[in-house]
Amino acid sequence: MTNNKYTANSVRKLVDKYFSLQWCRDNLVVPLYVETSLPMSQRVIKIAIANYSYLGTIASPVKERINQSGFKCEFVERSQEEIQEILDLASEERFISGESIEISQFDEDAVLKAIKETSDNSDDSFSAELEFDEDQIELSIEEEDLEDEMMQSKIQNAAGKILIHSVKSDFSDIHIEPKDDEYKIRVRKDGVMQKFMKLPKRAGIQLVSCLKTMTNEMDVAEKRASQDGKILRKFQSNRLEFRCSTVPSKHGEKMVLRILKSDAATLNLETLINIDTVRNNFRKVMNSTNGIVIVSGPTGSGKSTTLAAALREKDNGETNIITAEDPVEYEMGGDITQVQINRAKGQTFAAILRTFLRQDPDVILIGETRDPETAESSMDAAETGHLVFTTLHANSSTSSLTRLLDMEVPKYKINASVRGVLAQRLLRKVCTGCSIKRPISDSEAIRFNIKKNTEIMYANALSAEEKDKRKKENTLCVKCQGTGYKQRVGAYELLIVDGKIQNAISKGLTDKEIENLAVNENSMLTLTQYGVELVKEHLTTLSEVIRVCKSD
Repeated sequence: MTNNKYTANSVRKLVDKYFSLQWCRDNLVVPLYVETSLPMSQRVIKIAIANYSYLGTIASPVKERINQSGFKCEFVERSQEEIQEILDLASEERFISGESIEISQFDEDAVLKAIKETSDNSDDSFSAELEFDEDQIELSIEEEDLEDEMMQSKIQNAAGKILIHSVKSDFSDIHIEPKDDEYKIRVRKDGVMQKFMKLPKRAGIQLVSCLKTMTNEMDVAEKRASQDGKILRKFQSNRLEFRCSTVPSKHGEKMVLRILKSDAATLNLETLINIDTVRNNFRKVMNSTNGIVIVSGPTGSGKSTTLAAALREKDNGETNIITAEDPVEYEMGGDITQVQINRAKGQTFAAILRTFLRQDPDVILIGETRDPETAESSMDAAETGHLVFTTLHANSSTSSLTRLLDMEVPKYKINASVRGVLAQRLLRKVCTGCSIKRPISDSEAIRFNIKKNTEIMYANALSAEEKDKRKKENTLCVKCQGTGYKQRVGAYELLIVDGKIQNAISKGLTDKEIENLAVNENSMLTLTQYGVELVKEHLTTLSEVIRVCKSD
């Protein structure tokens, strides 16, 4: 930074008070500092803006926010690069997530009270007195029944309120994190972490113990080793599964609950893949008579959903389709046989695949290829006339090939077996109720190869204070609660392994070289290019593409 009047910490405080980091990024605006050399009645907040042509759009609301606090504002011009640098440094001062998504209609006081009433007469070795009959672990109950069940104890009541609210709010996972003198609960919604609530240290320990007991398979007394389990229920006619994982940390046990919802209504390639050419090419790949089709991406990027949609489409009653999954996330129905991996009994993907081959399958799904044994078994199955679907944890379609090489799969086997690799990510969809539409900036147009003056959407993300104010005025966006985003949409990168790509693999070309070949010769859309197409369709924002697709 060139100006010693402001620091990352002071900028962050001003951003949090008057705007939000996301809004500043989208609009290339950042408050720098308060000019303290002037008399109190004339004090000014300096605000940097990258494009003065935007002043006609944003000057009035910015001035209004600043004036309400008794300050005036002065705009100064800074380069886009400098503003992004300032915001990047400010973002490191404190995590953004607490203000990214509004938590509404959650009675935190009731949860704290329920926990407190039990913690007053208990110690840190709390163990909930619960007994479940094994046949009743999965209950067919509605929301009210689930809440009644949680009333069996005060701590269960608190846990139930958290779980029910998380399901109704479409959270994907819950993180219960121990700190030095307290527990923090954070949740993830639309791929973004956010603050949820804080608990006293003892209460947090009790909550983790209660949830471990509800799995009916985790050891409450064991706190020095990692454990896994699951809580099964039915909620509003849908099968619901909380995958629980604990790990011992410096300040105590951390628990993460991943919420799996078996909503088969989303299993449709027409809905998932927006761009016709990508969807049609993927269908050609998945309709191969044999070989391997790989879907890659990080955890939570929608790989299982895409594969489930593909298998449902292939299920025409004339094929024998069998899956090995851990866990079984969707009830696919039809004539598809789904098998849950049982690691407690030593069952692995590679072992069950050998069993599958004795049952005359046409199509096989291996939930994840994570080791050389599974990779080799999958390749052998593909080479003997079967069509195999699987997932990999990789950053891109081309890096998936490197992952296979790292798992000691020979180049000739990759060329003989792999038909295509679909890499994917999930981007937040811009809110249709409160987003802003305006022409793209010249710098963005050049960077993303978008025609100048093309109108695109910008998320209207509000600061915490602005959200509170609008809630009181009853003017807060009912769709996104002031976050600027609602739900998610997929971005895809399909690498078709044809003769040119096979030659590149044989020659040992790098990931980037193979990607350039696929883009130039086969017209492959990269994840970023696909995301830009979604921006043009007004489904998401450029800042979201940058955040998720890691655009250079």
